[in-house]
Amino acid sequence: MVTLMRVTWLPILLLLLLQSGRGVKTASKYLIGLGSYDITGPVADVNMMGYANMDQIASGVHFRLRARSFIVAEPQGSRVLFVNIDACMASQIVTIKVLERLKARYGDLYTENNVAISGIHTHAGPGGYLQYVVYIITSLGFVHQSFDALVDGIEQSIIQAHNNLRSGSIFVNKGELLDAGVNRSPSAYLNNPAAERSNYKYDVDKDMTLLKFSDDEWGPVGSFNWFATHGTSMSRTNSLISGDNKGAAARFMEDWFDQNSSGNISSEVSRGNKIPRRVSDIIPVVENYHHELLELAASFESSSGKSTTRFMSIARRVRSALRQADRPRFVSAFCQTNCGDVSPNVLGAFCIDTGLPCDFNHSTCGGKNELCYGRGPGYPDEFESTRIIGERQFKKAVELFNAGSEQLNGKIDYRHTYVDFSKLNVTIPEGGGGTNSVKTCPAAMGFAFAAGTTDGPGAFDFTQGDDKGNTFWRLVRNLLKKPGKVQAECQHPKPILLDTGEMKEPYDWAPSILPLQILRIGQLVILSVPGEFSTMAGRRLRDAVKTVLTKGNSKEFGSNVHIVIAGLTNTYSQYVTTFEEYQIQRYEGASTLFGPHTLSAYIQEFKKLASSLVKGHSVESGPQPPDLLNKQISLLPPVIVDATPIGVKFGDLSLDVPKNSTFKRGDNVTVVFWSACPRNDLMTEGTFALVEVLGGKDTWVPAYDDDDFCLRFIWSRPAKLSARSHATIQWIIPKTAVSGVYRIRHFGAAKSLLGSIKHFRGSSSAFVVA
Repeated sequence: MVTLMRVTWLPILLLLLLQSGRGVKTASKYLIGLGSYDITGPVADVNMMGYANMDQIASGVHFRLRARSFIVAEPQGSRVLFVNIDACMASQIVTIKVLERLKARYGDLYTENNVAISGIHTHAGPGGYLQYVVYIITSLGFVHQSFDALVDGIEQSIIQAHNNLRSGSIFVNKGELLDAGVNRSPSAYLNNPAAERSNYKYDVDKDMTLLKFSDDEWGPVGSFNWFATHGTSMSRTNSLISGDNKGAAARFMEDWFDQNSSGNISSEVSRGNKIPRRVSDIIPVVENYHHELLELAASFESSSGKSTTRFMSIARRVRSALRQADRPRFVSAFCQTNCGDVSPNVLGAFCIDTGLPCDFNHSTCGGKNELCYGRGPGYPDEFESTRIIGERQFKKAVELFNAGSEQLNGKIDYRHTYVDFSKLNVTIPEGGGGTNSVKTCPAAMGFAFAAGTTDGPGAFDFTQGDDKGNTFWRLVRNLLKKPGKVQAECQHPKPILLDTGEMKEPYDWAPSILPLQILRIGQLVILSVPGEFSTMAGRRLRDAVKTVLTKGNSKEFGSNVHIVIAGLTNTYSQYVTTFEEYQIQRYEGASTLFGPHTLSAYIQEFKKLASSLVKGHSVESGPQPPDLLNKQISLLPPVIVDATPIGVKFGDLSLDVPKNSTFKRGDNVTVVFWSACPRNDLMTEGTFALVEVLGGKDTWVPAYDDDDFCLRFIWSRPAKLSARSHATIQWIIPKTAVSGVYRIRHFGAAKSLLGSIKHFRGSSSAFVVA
């Protein structure tokens, strides 16, 4: 009887399960797909983008950079594509060439209208990939390796996202993160109307908005969030390629999910103690067998340099796609928003000579701006500050991810236009209900631009808040381009240091035609802006767009609309401040290119886009930005040849670990290899440095690579023009490392006089972590 009942009910249960499964899949109105790919680029010899410091030349890897993409599509309708890149900002020429590749591959599926490419604003990535002169001066012109790595990596991340498109759901959540950003120009913020400031509790935005992507079959597959803080935890003297605090947060969260595939926060994270450990227990805990481990380690001596293939570097990578399971890789992106005046150096700005706080209005010390520096929470250790600010964003993201329950529903839509900001007529409201007509100006930078910020001070005698300029630098400026009376009056009260919008030799120094874009996913609206909005400028833009979207209790949105600004998107045009902040001429105001009415211009044009979105109307595409790729000048010399001393091979050790070494957690294990220039092979999706743990008697398992926060790859030459070089690999043993036998390896590629590339590898002696 029992057997008969089982046989009778089995097909019924199967039928119910099948029907239930179908119900889940049809309930989701979206197709979702996520992708991620390496965009690290050249890690040696190239000037880094962000601080405009010519002495800041890349010489290794803190951790790798990535492009992370998501696609959301209606099954038979519209779609949007958002790409977050671990780069200082988006680039117009990168966007143009990515769109050309997408056109060739997918036809009209992905175009300038529905594709957004946004930078996280790390100041520790390779430069030379923007097409306008002013942004590539310090990198000695255009750097094709930087550009190619970005275009290739962005395209590959999009291909992954497209191929991963499956039925799924998206959830949105929002919460306050209080200790990851402070206003670095508070005197400018205070010039905003008191009544307006009273509407807000803080002088920077503290909200993080997070999207949780859930596949109908696999469950959670990723998250993207937007939070305002600068990528300047790493200083202007750092020379290691790094995603800074946002890149670190993304790595922490992706590793956290890999260990907690159930999606529940671990007790360690909830207690706020630790970054989650990525490497699961590769070998059993063996603290009580120290003598045996030493004997085992002694049997593995260092190996001399050996020839290898590039594939070996990829295959040994800890997060190698070659070892991924069938389910999609979890992708987490920490995107940038209106960060213009927001610093991660939350302890405040202090004078390095006296230790006293800097001057409030000008951020100077005894009248000198170069002595005033912001301090991160790990001061004086910038790596620790980066970890802490990254960890704070990661923990908030995990909290929002786990609690996210509001599902996005509604249509997918988008609007995009190009606007010439050098001569835009803008209508602004005046008191009493009237209006006034004003214009934007050709781009120009003020004297206070050269003063830098407390995140990265400038040099010479420039100061923030300078609305006069000085005679000497005016003479220097006039050698390049003296601004005319109309331009000077238009930009007032900014004293013009560089009249970039009117400088055209050898080609355009600054952009004038900018892309403006709105992406809609149900009740979420993303405003893609090509610059860095200050806190209050971003608030005004969001409020203006929200008013249009919800006007008259619009059936499209009602009051339930989430609006985020995606900063530094599709191209770059520096800062956008409020009219009142512009009058103060701090760094951000001096870097607001198109004059005091720049924000009003943005608000006017975005309101037009929002109105067309609500009404279902199309918009004019506007004037096309230039493609200046064929005009680019590159002065960075190529690698000529690599060499080693007589009797030494590439990959040989110059400094090994001491024999019979035992290290403890927190120690710094350092080895040095004879190496070659990393520009010979960027090791894309591979690694220059690797820590392996002995998993059996003779099986070495990858444990940490150059995508890990605890491992640093540092490259150096003994002299500037030397063909010889060293690779120093430092492993700061994390507290979560398991006890066992370890070794450190290096992968590289050397160039011969004939131009051929030869890959090599080397290994240190084994050592014990107890």
